[in-house]
Amino acid sequence: MTAAGERTGHGAGTGIGGPPPVARVCVVGSGGREHALAVVLGRTADVVVTPGNPGMAGATPEGHTVTVTAEPPEGIEADLFVIGPEAPLVDGLADRLRAAGRLVFGPGADGARIEGSKAFMKELLAEAGVPTARFGTFDEAGPAIEFLRSLPGPWVVKTDGLAAGKGVLVTDSLAEAEADVGAKLSGDAFGDAGRRVVVEEGLVGEECSLLVLCDGTRLAALAPARDFKRVGDGDTGPNTGGMGAYSPVAEVDDALADRLVEEAVAPLLPVLAARGIDYRGVLYAGLMLTATGPKVLEFNVRFGDPETQVVLPRFDGDLAALLAEVAAGRLVTRPRFVDAAAVCVVAAAPGYPEAPRTGDPIDGLDAVDDPAVTVFHAGTRREGGRLVTAGGRVLGVTALAPTLAEARQRAYRAAGRISWPGMVRRSDIAEAAARAAGGPVATSAPAGADPREETVG
Repeated sequence: MTAAGERTGHGAGTGIGGPPPVARVCVVGSGGREHALAVVLGRTADVVVTPGNPGMAGATPEGHTVTVTAEPPEGIEADLFVIGPEAPLVDGLADRLRAAGRLVFGPGADGARIEGSKAFMKELLAEAGVPTARFGTFDEAGPAIEFLRSLPGPWVVKTDGLAAGKGVLVTDSLAEAEADVGAKLSGDAFGDAGRRVVVEEGLVGEECSLLVLCDGTRLAALAPARDFKRVGDGDTGPNTGGMGAYSPVAEVDDALADRLVEEAVAPLLPVLAARGIDYRGVLYAGLMLTATGPKVLEFNVRFGDPETQVVLPRFDGDLAALLAEVAAGRLVTRPRFVDAAAVCVVAAAPGYPEAPRTGDPIDGLDAVDDPAVTVFHAGTRREGGRLVTAGGRVLGVTALAPTLAEARQRAYRAAGRISWPGMVRRSDIAEAAARAAGGPVATSAPAGADPREETVG
C-alpha cells in the first residue's frame, strides 16, 4: 500500500502539484450523510446541495453558505463535486461530470459496481485474497437453498443489486433464510435488485465501519466508527439503513486500523487497476472482528450513513481540500481527528423500514440549543410553512463531547426534545461502549417520553 504522506496547515492540497483551491463545492444527494458533508465542507468553502432538503440550507459557523437547489449537478458551477449516494454513482454521474471537465470525488460506474453488484464485490475479494465469509451466488432457489443447508448458521441472504441498505437478512432461522431466498428471487421483496442473491455464512464478532479515501493509487483511512443496523433496541427487528453510530471505537486503535487497511482494502487496488478501474473516492469497508481475525462483510462506494454523521464532525482540517486531492489523484494529506467522541441517534418515521409514514409535522427543533449538538436532516420537507417528515430516516442527532458517555447523554437529551407522531428511535445507541469506557451512562427514555426522565447509572 502507498499511504498518504503528512501535510499540515490550513488549505492543504493547494500547493505546488496539488489541485486548485476549492471555493465552492457541489454535494449531490438529499440525506443526513449529505447534510454532514455540507456542514464540514462548509468550514472552508461555500456549498450547494442538489437536490438537498430544506433543513440543510443556512450559514456555517465559519461564515460560509449552504444552499439547496433542484438544478441537476450537470448544470451547477463548482470547483469540486462530491457525490453522496450510491445510485447516481452506479448510474455513471461521476463519469458524465468528469467528461465535462469537472473535478469529482466518487468512482465511475465501473468502480461503483463494487456496491451495485454484491456478486461482483465478492468476486473481487476472492481474487484479491481479502478475508470474507464463505458465499455463493444464485439466481435459482433450489441451489441457493441447498447451499444454505450446507452452512452451519447463522445465515445471511443479500440482494445482488442496490436495496438502499435494506436488502440483507441475517437470521438464526434456516426456515426464515429459505423463505427470504424465495421472496427475493421472485422479485416480490426487492424487484429486479433481488433476482440474484448472495448467500453467506454468518460471521460472529464485533462490527466496525472503516471509511478509506482512495485516489487510485494511495489510501488514507478516516476514523473508525460503529453503526447499529437493526431497528429495535438490543439489535432486534429488521435491518435498516442505520439507526445510529458512534466514533471512535475503543477496540480499533491506530495499529489495528492500519492492519485493516493493509489486509482488507489495499489488496483491492491492484485488482481494480488490472480491470482498468481508476478509483477516486471512498471505499467503505464493513468489517467483522472475528476470533480468527478481521473479515469483510461488505464494501460500499460512498460515505456510510449514519457513520458520516459521527466521523466527519471529528475531522480536524480542510475537508474540501482533502477530497479535492483525492479527486485529482494527488492524495498527500493524512486525515486528522480531534480527541473527542461523537454519537448519532437517528429518529425515524413510524413504519420504518418496511412502510414509513410521511407528512407528520416535526416539533421541537428550535428547542435544541446545545452547541455541542448538530441535527442532520435526512428526510424532511417544507409543507405549509413548517417542516414535516419526508422519508424513513428523518433526522440524525449528533453530539460531540470529550467522552462517549457525555456525547451520548447530550445526543439523547437533544433527540428527546424533538417529536412527531409515532417517532421511532433506539434508546441504546453506544450504551454498551460508553459503559465499557467507564463513567456514568445515561439510560435514555424511549421516543415520545419526556427527556427529563433520562437517568444516569
